[in-house]
Amino acid sequence: MPAPNDKWANPLKMWNERFSQPELVYGDAPNAFLEEQAWRLQPGMKVLVPADGYGRNGIWLAKRGLRVHTVDLSPVGVERAREAAAAAGVNITMEAADLSTWSWPVAEFDAVVSIFFHMPSVVRAKIHPAMWRAAKPGGIVILKAFTPTQLSYTSGGPRDVDLLYTADILRNDFDGAEILQLEEKEVQLTEGRLHNGPAAVVLAVFRRK
Repeated sequence: MPAPNDKWANPLKMWNERFSQPELVYGDAPNAFLEEQAWRLQPGMKVLVPADGYGRNGIWLAKRGLRVHTVDLSPVGVERAREAAAAAGVNITMEAADLSTWSWPVAEFDAVVSIFFHMPSVVRAKIHPAMWRAAKPGGIVILKAFTPTQLSYTSGGPRDVDLLYTADILRNDFDGAEILQLEEKEVQLTEGRLHNGPAAVVLAVFRRK
């Protein structure tokens, strides 16, 4: 099995360097799974998008009339997202913060959208329940992430199994939620240079009861 990628040992430095590149390394289109779930999201809904990088998913949601709040570790990514949102003519609440120490709201959002937000297991086990609690009763969490099988692919993602998720991990992390969708599958990524090709992912939609 591949050794952990040293870049993930200092995620702030890694993401600042990645988002400093002129190239949109994950493209400018929204994530395909988020697009598939768009029917669940109506204009006027309040949506939290943790780890939104340079804003591609948050901006797309705001263009659809949702009230969007994004939080990302990288101030470089957040500043770039602000510029992109201004150019797109949308208003988004944006914060640069470490989500492992951020004060997560409770019962505030109609939806939380987590796309390729990978964390070490000790952090993930705290953040995923906080993510679920941030949704209002009846609110949902839409999540897409790489599974350990992704280590056999070259289409992106962390190279450390501790940063990868399975359906069973998510079922445990979101214990008590209503499972609307939860599956592991192979998909074809076409999200810029760093997410391109066949990939092994877990797709999930949870509803807070």
